[in-house]
Amino acid sequence: MSRTHRPATSATTRHPLLDRVLASDGSLPFALLRRHGVAEVEVLVGEVADADLLGDIPLDGAPVLAVVPFRQARERGFTVHDDGAPLRCLVVRESERVPLPDAVAALPPESVAAEPLGFDIPDDEYAGIVRRVIDDEIGQGAGANFVVMRRFEARTGAAPVPALTSWFRALITHEVGSYWTFAVHAPAPATGGARPMPADPAGGTLSLAGATPERHLTVRDGVARMNPISGTYRHPVTGPTRDGVLEFLRDTKENEELFMVVDEEMKMMSALCPGGGRIVGPYLKQMARLSHTEYLLEGRTTLDPREALRLTMFAPTVTGSPMENACTVIARHETRPRGYYSGFLALFEPGDVGSDPDRRADDAGHGPGERPEAGPRAYSLDAPILIRTAYLHDDGRVSVPAGATLVRHSVPEHEVEETRAKAAGVLASLGLVPRGAGPDAVIDLNAQPGVAEALIARNRQLAGFWVQPQEAAPTTTTTATTTATTADPDAPEPSWPTGRSVLVVDHEDQFTTMLAHQLRHLGMNARVIRWDAVDDVLADDLVVLGPGPGDPRDREDPRIAAIARRIHERVTAGRPLLAVCLSHQVLAGLAGFPIRALPAPRQGVRLEADVFGTTAAVGYYNTFGARLTTLDAADADNPVARLALEPSADANGVLTALRGPGVASVQGHLESVLSADGITVLDALTRHVLGAPANPAATR
Repeated sequence: MSRTHRPATSATTRHPLLDRVLASDGSLPFALLRRHGVAEVEVLVGEVADADLLGDIPLDGAPVLAVVPFRQARERGFTVHDDGAPLRCLVVRESERVPLPDAVAALPPESVAAEPLGFDIPDDEYAGIVRRVIDDEIGQGAGANFVVMRRFEARTGAAPVPALTSWFRALITHEVGSYWTFAVHAPAPATGGARPMPADPAGGTLSLAGATPERHLTVRDGVARMNPISGTYRHPVTGPTRDGVLEFLRDTKENEELFMVVDEEMKMMSALCPGGGRIVGPYLKQMARLSHTEYLLEGRTTLDPREALRLTMFAPTVTGSPMENACTVIARHETRPRGYYSGFLALFEPGDVGSDPDRRADDAGHGPGERPEAGPRAYSLDAPILIRTAYLHDDGRVSVPAGATLVRHSVPEHEVEETRAKAAGVLASLGLVPRGAGPDAVIDLNAQPGVAEALIARNRQLAGFWVQPQEAAPTTTTTATTTATTADPDAPEPSWPTGRSVLVVDHEDQFTTMLAHQLRHLGMNARVIRWDAVDDVLADDLVVLGPGPGDPRDREDPRIAAIARRIHERVTAGRPLLAVCLSHQVLAGLAGFPIRALPAPRQGVRLEADVFGTTAAVGYYNTFGARLTTLDAADADNPVARLALEPSADANGVLTALRGPGVASVQGHLESVLSADGITVLDALTRHVLGAPANPAATR
């Protein structure tokens, strides 16, 4: 970080900036940070400014620490309870680094007194919300997983500075495995038209301390990295065990939960990085009371880091998927605004430099002329997610939000306990629950026999396409064969040159960004347009109607009606068409196949099913399915029915795919990280609809 220091006022003062923070009456804006892998505490002091949009964060040469509330999701047009919580920025004017032992010695050793009040949503009421989300949302096709929050609340008479600094000390002393441990105190700006803070998030001053395990996004030297963490092993009160962690790693629910959030974040990586992204891991992250599984995703980007942050709002691990509908579901089931929970801290540092424990020489080095230009893109970004965090409000209230990821296998009582366990680490630091055994009394789970093998086994379900380094999209002068050979030696080799124009229509599920990346990989020029912004579906060589949440039988839904209308337009004009998941179901319904709810939702499930005579391992995200049945005679007024589409079905009679002249559809998500055979099937279906010869290389 670029740093400036005022001269020490005393020759005996070793850490003058930390001393000033500790002596402050609360009027001094500051942040204390301990980042992963660094045995120092960073002390930041500066001026506070509020921004309306992420693009307004002032990057004028100084480091900036932004505290981003959940309400910023409105920048992407998503539904949120808008509590007015400001996007608050600490523009850093002074900083110093303090060795960790010195910081521990200087910080207040005892937590301030606080009175516990309990969770704002009682256990039985929260369990009822979990049941409703599983039945009414996941069970009705609204999405694959959702995160619902509740808050533990307390009250204290302590002033902000002693409260925050004592909590910070307790967290860096007693918590392990954190990506960032932090304390931030940011009074409202004195001038500049700052809006009054609402009562719910933090009054007029923003004061928070936490130990978050999860990086949301880093951007350094043009390399973007995301770090999806999901799946939770709750340590027994006697400490974690080898048998316990191995049982956790084998658990189907925990496995599917992680793969779903990896899929969701790979959608973001495909939008962020022209060459897509690749998956590294998995890893086991052990903390004091919990352990989580995680992956690292990485790719190259040239975006302004503020725009990169906007495109990745917010992490599916704290919202759900698909992202847009997850925000709608959250607004339906959470009656209070989220404030800063599931937002992020975002540290912008000039010079595009910084300590990065994950940096690799093979993908972060620059060749001649590749250094970022001056200006905002020359800033690095380090943005952890705001979870495992305590907020001190102006009226003395203390709140610690926590949420559980709800999937089709969720047991309401288990999710209740998960929220308690997630809040417990912070609550122990506040002195509101017993700390229990310290880190020294806990075994190293990663060192236990069988753990490494269990982690590696998870990758057997992943598509090699997304594990390999991804190349940039081909240009019109490059053949698809060359691109496929360079980026993935196992990928099919298309025989036609690049340049086919492909419109991918997004129906509020950004799996379309991954689909578009795969189509570019196969040599086509693909672009993604949201369903309600499409003007013409006849101009492109190929239209791909993408997936989305919802009931395909509901013709009152504007998205469903739009899919049906566009299918008719393309089929009537004889123009090539590919339909995926929700759009496949609508196409099947138009062709006369009945659509039914499945006995159990298939959200984030990898299945091996027949696709026109070939067994393909593909990821599925569907609550509804088209059923194989004998159709009545074609309706003379229905161009889709007249096609007499050839069906392919699984052993249960659920359609896996359809094809006919210039038309094909598929139920599975060929673009999913779970789809080991996805790129092969996508290659075959696009060749079919475009009338290209079959690929002789695609025989596996």
